[in-house]
Parts: sequence; C-alpha cells; structure tokens
Amino acid sequence: MPAEIEILAYAAILLMAHVFAEGHFKTKQYGARWNMGARDEELPPLNPVAGRLGRARANYMETLPVAIIALLGVVIAGKTSFWTALGGWVWLGARIIYLPLYWAGVPVVRTLVWAIGLAGILLVLGVLLAG
Repeated sequence: MPAEIEILAYAAILLMAHVFAEGHFKTKQYGARWNMGARDEELPPLNPVAGRLGRARANYMETLPVAIIALLGVVIAGKTSFWTALGGWVWLGARIIYLPLYWAGVPVVRTLVWAIGLAGILLVLGVLLAG
C-alpha cells in the first residue's frame, strides 16, 4: 500500500479525534440530553475550550480535502515518491500537533505548525503538478 493511502487512513482517524473531542466538551457544557436531542434550541455561547475545539475541527475540515486531492492524486497519477510520502507525513504530523495546541489556546506556535503542514501538502501538490 502506498504511504500516501496510509496517511489518509490516519487522517480519517484524526478527523474522528477532532469530532469526538469537540463533541465531548460540548456535551460536558450542554448535557447528554442536548447531545441525544434534535439540537434545535438556542444555546449559550460555548466555553473557550469547546469553542477552540470547534474552530480546530473546522480548520482541519478546510485543509483535509486539499490533502485528499493531493495524496490521492499522486497515487492515481503514479507519481508517488519519497517526496510525496515525506510531504504527506509532514502534513499529518503537523495536523496532529495542531490539535492540542489549539485546544490549549497556544497562539503563535499553532500558526507556525499550521504553516509547516501547509508546506508538506504543497510539496505533494508540487510533485503532482510537475511534468
């Protein structure tokens, strides 16, 4: 199995971690009844941790489709290489580190880690688009 597919499998697990972490803290704030209900009622604003986890998930959801396109693209195009695997692992590693940084509210380092992840996926796209 190409490393790029393995990276996508781990990316799916990371997505579940985002969803479950956010859901846990929302349920902690709003209660199990809210979690199992239709969620139609107006609610007070989220506490800071639940809010950050929601924003972290949304940010991940903005970058995940780009990673899927890039990583699947190199597999389909037959352009997998050391560089595409490296770029994918850098992206995934940065995204794993990003979640606890956002959770804890760490500002500048979080943005630097995001940029490292972006560089990793740009490396994969570069290989995909190169001749």
